[in-house]
Amino acid sequence: MKLGIVGLPNVGKSTLFNALTGGGAESANYPFCTIDPNVGIVPVPDSRLDRLAEMYNPEKYTPAVIEFVDIAGLVKGASQGEGLGNKFLSHIREVDAIVHVVRCFGGSQIIHVESEADPCRDVDIIDTELILSDIEVLERRADRIKKAMKGDASLGASLAVCEKLLNALGDGVSARSADLSPEEWELMEDTPLLSAKPVIYAANVDEASLMEGAENNPYYKALCEKVANEKAEVFAVCASVEADIAELDEEDRAPFLEDLGLSESGLSQLIRASYRLLGLISFLTAGPKEVRAWTIVNGTKAPGAAGKIHSDFERGFIRAEVVAYDDLMEKGSMTAAKEAGLVRSEGKEYVMKDGDVVLFRFNV
Repeated sequence: MKLGIVGLPNVGKSTLFNALTGGGAESANYPFCTIDPNVGIVPVPDSRLDRLAEMYNPEKYTPAVIEFVDIAGLVKGASQGEGLGNKFLSHIREVDAIVHVVRCFGGSQIIHVESEADPCRDVDIIDTELILSDIEVLERRADRIKKAMKGDASLGASLAVCEKLLNALGDGVSARSADLSPEEWELMEDTPLLSAKPVIYAANVDEASLMEGAENNPYYKALCEKVANEKAEVFAVCASVEADIAELDEEDRAPFLEDLGLSESGLSQLIRASYRLLGLISFLTAGPKEVRAWTIVNGTKAPGAAGKIHSDFERGFIRAEVVAYDDLMEKGSMTAAKEAGLVRSEGKEYVMKDGDVVLFRFNV
């Protein structure tokens, strides 16, 4: 999973990126201090994997990972080349989802590129630039289809979808909110639209709002109301607090969070939001050689999950030996789980569930 961290300059993007990844992105009180995208790979915390490691004492421990990309700040007019313009936009095209950091605190100590904080305006600026870029892409595609239709009338359906999307974008509606059927979206698979990407809004609040409850922060409330009808996730985070957490040893983090009245870090919230938004789950493999978490789309059948490990597993799939994580923990060992009849033999039509502990049988 690849997430792009975006937003206006000076909203806390690079501070948050550094806190989440332990990376070294430059962070300063002026626009465009991040020019080239910074990349950080972060393991997905999973207590289930920790418990399995205690059970098997494996040679190798491999969690799922998320790749974060800290992309340069976007300004009004980027789609026409303002700021870093199309360089920024090209980096967004490569991510699975967008983490849009929105400034939700006031004050003049940190310069705001639009003079003062206004979450609704800031979201509109980013959305407008993505929409304008998508309009340009769709207009070029529609022109190509019209030329090709002279010899292939079957392309009419694709042209109709392009025009439908162009109408929505022209009304200021992002592609992800456009009223398209799954079949219509299939016709657009080879056209990566920026405004179609799923979005997680990270409301960067001050420390007081984080401790007292972001729902009392007027900026946060305005942001939530603004994006309520989008297919998006919203969560409050304080980039400076996350930076403090990142500097602590692992054993000191839980007490620090507890002192702030928090049950989890911003990273954990972001990961959960990402999995929900993208419809992802994890299945687990475990043994003395390795315990590992594998990320798949919810609804994946057993052969497809096996293919995540190796294409041979999918090609020669015979069956999957599956036990629910909770059942395995309750019995204390795979042997005890088998004796209790909790290890099932599943075939090609089995739909994987989050937390399945699996051994795939295959033959090629």
